Amino acid sequence: MSRGSGPILWALLGSLLVGAWGLRWDIQWHERIGRDSFWIAPHLMTYAGVTLLVLLSFGVLLHGTLRYRAAPVRPPMVRLLGLVGTPGFHLAAWGIALTVLAAPIDDLWHRLFGLDVTLWSPPHLLGLAGAAVNTLACLMIAREVYPAGGAKRLAATLFATAMFYGNLRTVASPAFDLAHHHGGVAYHSYAILGGLLFPLALIVAACLTGLRAGPLLMAIVSLLIRASSDLISTVGFAVIQPVSIIQGDPRAIADSRVLMLASFVPVLVLVGIDARRHPLAGSLGYAVTLFAVFGWIQAASPALGRMAPGAETTLVALALTVVATFAGAAVGRRLARALQG
Repeated sequence: MSRGSGPILWALLGSLLVGAWGLRWDIQWHERIGRDSFWIAPHLMTYAGVTLLVLLSFGVLLHGTLRYRAAPVRPPMVRLLGLVGTPGFHLAAWGIALTVLAAPIDDLWHRLFGLDVTLWSPPHLLGLAGAAVNTLACLMIAREVYPAGGAKRLAATLFATAMFYGNLRTVASPAFDLAHHHGGVAYHSYAILGGLLFPLALIVAACLTGLRAGPLLMAIVSLLIRASSDLISTVGFAVIQPVSIIQGDPRAIADSRVLMLASFVPVLVLVGIDARRHPLAGSLGYAVTLFAVFGWIQAASPALGRMAPGAETTLVALALTVVATFAGAAVGRRLARALQG
């Protein structure tokens, strides 16, 4: 790898951060203001980040292709679809390509089915998946660029895993809508999804940092990113002052500071068990604690308390959380091993 790859890695991470700021603001915009045109400020910020990711990722591949045009390709460089680069930069490029592909699919989706504000539409999930792949690619690039045990590799790993963790939390956030509108087992859908998804980032953070407290450090970085996103949203709303076309938002519990701080409790349990050595036990401890803590907070919430299910349904939801966590921990272990090379 060239010496210039380090700054490019941080430029990729910075672009991911810009895109995350825009996405967070966009979600709040749709919840507080309503559906608007494409040219709203959050969309422009999100796609500015995506554009930078495309230019950086494919720019590095183009440079590698020109460099090895008349020379044999040697490890760690690989040639794929005619483009030359390291595995990390290939993954970064093709990951963000998925996000770009999601844009015209999203437009077609709205033309066919009308406007919607759900995060769980297929094109939205495709875009988030592309961003997640690009974030995981940054973890690979950090290992390609920086030597083991160095502060720069640790910093890049914590930042990238925090971005990945935030991406997964965003995917799971509409579960509060299910709790509000349906109750029953769906009342605990956030914990069920959390058991399935969150161990991916937590186990990766533990294994790639090599630190017992790696998941906790990652969660702190994620909190700081979330706080900066909310600050940008607050300032943006104050400057633009858009007019809301909706009233109230029962999903506000998903954005409360209480929930964000409460999310550290299950992380502390996972750290106590030590997910490096016991990824399954750590994940199960995390998921059960998440189930208990968030179930208690939801039950105390005016918006969701009235939908709290009885003991029998709660036990069924807990069993589903445990099953989902077995799957999440298995995938998390495989993902960590793949990224470790």
